[in-house]
This record gives sequence, C-alpha cells and structure tokens, in this order.
Amino acid sequence: MSEKSGLIYKTTSEIRGPLLVVEGVKGAAYNELVEVKLVDGTEMIGNVLDTFSDKAVVQVFGRTEGLELNVSVRFTGEVIQIALSEDLIGRVFSGSFRPLDHMPEPFGTERREIFGSVLNPAAREPPSEFIQTGISTIDTMNSLVRGQKLPFFSEAGLPHNIAAAQVARQATVLGKEEEFAVVFCAMGIKNEEYEFFRREFEKTGALERAVMILNLADDPIIERIVAPRVAQTIAEYLAFDLDIHILTILTDMTNYGEALRSISIAREEVPTRKGYPGNLYTDLATIYERAGKIKGKKGSVTLMPILTMPGGDITHPIPDLSGYITEGQLIFDRDLNFRGIYPPINVLPSLSRLMKDGIGVGKTREDHAEVSNQLYMSYAEGVKARGLVRIIGEVGLSERERKYLRFAEEFESRFVNQGVYENRAIERTLEIAWELLSMLPEDDLIRVREDYIKKYLPKMDEAD
Repeated sequence: MSEKSGLIYKTTSEIRGPLLVVEGVKGAAYNELVEVKLVDGTEMIGNVLDTFSDKAVVQVFGRTEGLELNVSVRFTGEVIQIALSEDLIGRVFSGSFRPLDHMPEPFGTERREIFGSVLNPAAREPPSEFIQTGISTIDTMNSLVRGQKLPFFSEAGLPHNIAAAQVARQATVLGKEEEFAVVFCAMGIKNEEYEFFRREFEKTGALERAVMILNLADDPIIERIVAPRVAQTIAEYLAFDLDIHILTILTDMTNYGEALRSISIAREEVPTRKGYPGNLYTDLATIYERAGKIKGKKGSVTLMPILTMPGGDITHPIPDLSGYITEGQLIFDRDLNFRGIYPPINVLPSLSRLMKDGIGVGKTREDHAEVSNQLYMSYAEGVKARGLVRIIGEVGLSERERKYLRFAEEFESRFVNQGVYENRAIERTLEIAWELLSMLPEDDLIRVREDYIKKYLPKMDEAD
C-alpha cells in the first residue's frame, strides 16, 4: 500500500447525499478506494468520484444517514476490487458484493477492478452462434446471437422480469455441450421481485449455474452504480479466463440511470435532457461494451439489459441512448399484455441486427430467414386490416383483408403467446410458423422461395 494510504483526513467540508467533499487532499486519484469511519466506529467504503485543486469528491457505498462532517476519511491508494473464482457460480450477492446466501465472503486468488475497460474493437470476434431461448418471437424473428447485446424495452407493470427469468432458465446453444452460466444483476427491485427471482432460480435449478447480484429498492442508491460493474467483472472473468459462455441479464437499467441522475444533481452538474448527466451515453457504453467475443478466447459474454420506458416513451434518454449502443431491441407491448398474451413482445418494431449472422444452414434451418421475413410481412398486413376494422368495421373489409386479419389473430394467440415454462425448440417454432402461413394464399408467400414452400408448407387438408 502506498504512503498516502496511511493518511487520515478529518477535513470533510460538505455532505451532499452520498457525496463527501474532503479538503486538503494530496494525490487522490479517480476511482481510488476510500475508507470512511463514523464517530460511532461504523466503517464504510467509497471511491473518489472527482478531484479539483486540493479537494476530493468521495461517493460512499452504504446508508448515509447520520453522516457528519467529523468523519474520518482514509485514502488507500487502491481501486475497488473483487475476489474471483469459479466458486461464485451458485452464489447470491448484494449490489456491493456482500453475500446474501448466508455463506462466507468469496475467496479467490484472482482480484479484479470493477471499473474495467470496454473490449477493444480490434480484438472482437463477430458474433455468429445462435442462442435458443425457447421463446418463439425471439428465436424466429429477433434471434439472439452469442456475444450480442440485445435489450428488452418494456414498461412498468409488464412481465419483463418473468421473461428474463425464462430466458435465463432456457437459453442454450444448439448442438453444443459447452459450459454455460448466467450472471443476473437486478437494480432497485422491490422485495417481492427479489423473492420471485430467488424462488424461481432455486426452484428450477437455474441457480446452480448462475451468479445473482441483487440491489433492492431500499438499499443504498449508490450500490446501483456498482452492481452492473460487479456483474460484468464476474462475467468477463468466467468467460475469458475460464472459457465459460455467459449470459448477463441486467434489470432495470432505468433504475441505474435514475441513480446516475441523483448523483449528478448532488454534484451540481449542468443537466441535459430530462435532467440526466451529459455523460450518460458514455457511462452506459462502459457497461454494455464489456460484452462480446474475443478472438482466440473460447468463452463469450452475451448481454440482455432490461429497460422500463417511463410512460412507454421510447425517446426517453435511457432507451434512446441504449438503442445506439446495443444491437437491436425487443419491445414489450401493453396492448398485447392486456389481451393476456405472454410474452407481450411486439415483433414489428423489435429488431435484432445480428440475427442474419446466427441463423440458416448449419445453425438453425435453411428456411429460417425467409420464414421470418414472410411472418413480418403477413403480420403487418393483418395489423393494417385491424386498423381498418376500427374505422369501417369488419364488414367493409375485402376477403383478402379478412384472411390477414384472421392470420394476425392466430399469429398472436399461437405463435407469440406461449407458456412461462414452455421451452419451444426452433424446429417446433418454425413448424408453427408454416402452419400459420398455410392460412394464406400460396401466391401471397412472396418472401419465401418455392422450394421451401413445397418442402415445409402443410397442405390444406393436413393443416385442417
């Protein structure tokens, strides 16, 4: 430990929420680990958020009630690190990496800084391996590829957490028996959500191959800044050091953004859109861009962040900026949910930019891409017909429009809708897709080549 690690300062001049302004500090560094000792002997840790002149702004990880100006602040000369080992799999931790499973503190010979850097673009390997989630709307029309960043864009009250747990349970790579694990990080969740995730992971056995990082709504808000970085540090170690394929799920990044905004206000920074800090894009990128594949490494980190859009506003800063960084989005729809359809993923505005690289011959099936395109086109026609019904009534529709209207209804009830514990293989999902397409005139299947129509399209008597 450096010489300055022994220096203790009692020169705190200002307290703003979780932030302390310490004066007379020499040589403090950004992200430096700090130990804060209260008058009653309670100890907390923090890190240096900013330095200027002889002052240092320290953010404290823990409850800040009772903080007074006469606290003792020690600058350690180190950065926040966590102990890493394969034994982390199956464990449950708080946002600041404290055990929540009544087991000992983690021990590992490897220690890593949680504020790691993003992957070097030159070292990245393009994602190309299909991940089967067992959810038809994802697998067929918005396929997830190993190493991809594919977020859920949802709203409060929609079952995005249930869908996230389902993906965590069911995700697998076809035809490969490889080590696979889930790093699950929840930020600002309610107690009932915490119990749901714990119960769900334990009941289904998913906890045996998962690491859980949980920050509750009544936990210190500052922990939400640390939690996703702890999760990504664990994911990187398991993937790139131990050759395990990792699926990281972060929920809810909107709560993370709110924590950033609170700290920005406490620092009296000049706000930008909706009061968020000007570096929001960069900050989100330092989390998202730690996912991917590295050339020469067997493991990978696939990322599925979950964002709740306030008021369903997709132009809100957090989903808006996340859309620029990630490779697509899966959009949850309130109307589908109201009609009892699960998962309520609206496929029309949803997108997976890397889907084309992970499907087709040798990966899923030869007809996958064209079936997906035909489903998009046909469902869009059905939604358009549904809009006309609201204006002129179904009696005013042409026979063709009625067929597409029925297709849209069947598509939602049979293809989009499925059970919470229903794990559909991609073959079964494509089979359902062809059964739905058989409802339409064969001449309308212009997105699928004739060879595939002859091979896969059920005959009308078979379909009936």
